[in-house]
Amino acid sequence: MQVEIITIGDEILIGQIIDTNSAFIAQLLNLNGISVKQISSVSDSREHILKALDEAKSRADIVLITGGLGPTKDDITKKTLCEYFKTTMRFDEGAYQDVVNIFATYGKEVTPINKLQAEVPAICEVIHNYNGTAPCMWFDVDDKIFVSMPGVPYEMKVLMKEQVVPKLRERFRFPSIYHKTILTQGIGESTLSELVSDWEDSLSDINIKLAYLPSPGMVRLRLSTKGEDKNALIRNVEKKIEEVKPLISQFIYGYEIYGVERESLEQMVGKLLKEKKKTVSTAESCTGGYISHLLTKVAGSSEYYIGSVISYAYEIKETELDVPHDIIFKHGAVSQPVVEQMAKAIREKYKTDYAISASGIAGPGGGTDEKPVGTVWVSIATPTKIISEKFLFGANRERNIQKTANVALNMLKKELEGSY
Repeated sequence: MQVEIITIGDEILIGQIIDTNSAFIAQLLNLNGISVKQISSVSDSREHILKALDEAKSRADIVLITGGLGPTKDDITKKTLCEYFKTTMRFDEGAYQDVVNIFATYGKEVTPINKLQAEVPAICEVIHNYNGTAPCMWFDVDDKIFVSMPGVPYEMKVLMKEQVVPKLRERFRFPSIYHKTILTQGIGESTLSELVSDWEDSLSDINIKLAYLPSPGMVRLRLSTKGEDKNALIRNVEKKIEEVKPLISQFIYGYEIYGVERESLEQMVGKLLKEKKKTVSTAESCTGGYISHLLTKVAGSSEYYIGSVISYAYEIKETELDVPHDIIFKHGAVSQPVVEQMAKAIREKYKTDYAISASGIAGPGGGTDEKPVGTVWVSIATPTKIISEKFLFGANRERNIQKTANVALNMLKKELEGSY
């Protein structure tokens, strides 16, 4: 059973809004064992919509459509669906009452233009939208299901969760789909691939697919499988994860089950600090406060995060973090002695249990043969020692900042876990 998603609207194609509807629908369907064949975005054009519907019908059994259901002249989805299914419009009293109820909540009367929202293609079944004026329309034609929903994300999400997916499950039988992702940090995609090559080859024996999902400083390994017995799928995936752990254990920092909100790296660090009743401060140069930003994104971070010095300039490193001028002159601001002093000083200055410091050449300029763009030093100061590591991240400034923050948080996480 294949599904195609079509989003309609010029605003998507010109980049005025981001299509979040498709991502939500695809995830919800996947959690219910429903596979998405293709996702398409089309303009508010009769010809374009008709062609997209025809092509989707040839590929998929179920076509889910969002957008173009407003009351204004530029919203042409309903009229185009009428043309596609060779039918006429009818006035639906139930849909009209939904419009009346929505307007009543705002103390307003229904306008003539909004009354038009209750006009729907004659052959469709109306699925009531209790959160907006545009009805959801279900078409069952030639053993194919077409569902047209409003493009407003809040309205669409409620319709999908509470009405469309349950109705699809009543009509069709779907297999189970299971995904689990191994979260790694500190190893590149190609190196990781080499380490797990033989293990990866063995996955196909039990119908498991592996996907590499790289992001700045991290690589996620997603294991996916499909079948009738959900418990058997889970057992197979867990067995293969146990097999690969000895190969990459030093790079694994967590796991993610598809559809279940996972802890971010900063949340994991915060949880450990809370459990141990410890505090942290930061001294940042090349990251410009990004490490602090990640730490303070977490609710309750005031329990363990104390503060930061953004020592971007040499003189701030010297005056606020007591980095001796001769050390900077001799080794440069991006060096082990400097970053270790930064971590030591901020820990003492703010009287925290731990401290993170980072100094690097984010780019795109400023690099040398000895220290190219992307050279970064990160240090963790603890009550008993200082840990430092050097990294080479490449030439992209934004990614260098993200990678530095990620490795810094992971270094602290490892130290808190006692696995450094």
